[in-house]
Amino acid sequence: MVRTSAPEDAYTAEPFLPERGGLPALRKAAAECRGCPLHRDATQTVFGAGDTDARVMLVGEQPGDQEDRQGKPFVGPAGKLLDRALEEAGIDPSEAYVTNAVKHFKFTQAEPRKRRIHKAPNLREMTACGPWLAAELTVVEPELIVVLGATAGKALLGSSFRVTQVRGTVLEEEIHGRPERLVPTVHPSSVLRSDDREAAYRGLVSDLRVAADALS
Repeated sequence: MVRTSAPEDAYTAEPFLPERGGLPALRKAAAECRGCPLHRDATQTVFGAGDTDARVMLVGEQPGDQEDRQGKPFVGPAGKLLDRALEEAGIDPSEAYVTNAVKHFKFTQAEPRKRRIHKAPNLREMTACGPWLAAELTVVEPELIVVLGATAGKALLGSSFRVTQVRGTVLEEEIHGRPERLVPTVHPSSVLRSDDREAAYRGLVSDLRVAADALS
């Protein structure tokens, strides 16, 4: 067995998962996760939130700056845009469960007081955090997963995932040992970065309508 100098060097959250309990137990345990080095710079773990019996689970990439500060997923500008798009598509945001593939904010920062710039997690970090997402899926048992962006797609479906190839379609795949239905789309933050924000937003709503139809 390989000896490591610290828990995070093993790149797995598995030892931190509780043996029993629902989402409250998972959330409490995740707050102490040291399964990869990302916890060192992040303010706190940002675990999933929402209805335990949600029919739809939305999976994003990782917390952003505001999420890291507040400890809740999708509370920044991208989250507000997502809520608006969900409502327009016919999905009640209050009845969804939202989470991220990675639970700590990864960023770069030139100076301590400068703005923290998002940095995409790598495959090793996504894999390390996988046990938390698997546990959330086991507890919530959603009828449908909405995959928000390329990183979430790679975390769930493998490194060959390309959101542009499958967005707005219903996929049926085995995820963490469970048969799941998934609808991939772009991450709402990409809409905010788009040169044609209105067209990008319309595309997101269109994809979410596919998800709404799959739930009807």
